[in-house]
Amino acid sequence: MKTTAKLRQMLNSGRMTVAPFVLNAFHAKIAESVGFQAVYMTGAGTAAERGFPDVGLLTMTEMVSNAKYIAGAVDIPVICDADTGYGNPLNVQRTIREYEAAGVAGVHVEDQVFPKKCGFFAGKQVIPQEEAVQKIKAALDARTDPDFVVIARCDAYAVTGWEDTIKRSHAYIEAGADLVFVDGIKSQEDIQNYA
Repeated sequence: MKTTAKLRQMLNSGRMTVAPFVLNAFHAKIAESVGFQAVYMTGAGTAAERGFPDVGLLTMTEMVSNAKYIAGAVDIPVICDADTGYGNPLNVQRTIREYEAAGVAGVHVEDQVFPKKCGFFAGKQVIPQEEAVQKIKAALDARTDPDFVVIARCDAYAVTGWEDTIKRSHAYIEAGADLVFVDGIKSQEDIQNYA
């Protein structure tokens, strides 16, 4: 079974799947060997491993190259941080095609401005909701495997608050995103407020 189908099956199971952050193929192999069913290639970790802060300095090509090594090393689904999609909706389409060709099972695309900042850094900014929706639609149009998972990452909580985060999340799901990843949740109360 393809890893995209495996990930889709996990998401449809109704059970929680823990996908630890990995920086490289070696970390992914360790995660797989101890029983994790999926892994998540982190952009912050990938940048840090190369000695850079997570402020959009790595190119799409560098990120996809790392993803290809990770996906090629394991038989479990690999989800990747695709940052902001590296530009406008046309860039997002290319990004999706490249990640799919690398063999990953899914990606998240952020609603931050480009170049972006790590979600933990002060001063991050989000793009208008409609622009983010267009990026999600572009990602969905670009995928060739319907099981390839497109995750909309919403960074609005730290910038514009809960109301906008919830509004954006609904818009991203209506646009067809498979999941929404809300960045900045800090507590159980935050989770309950979002749910």
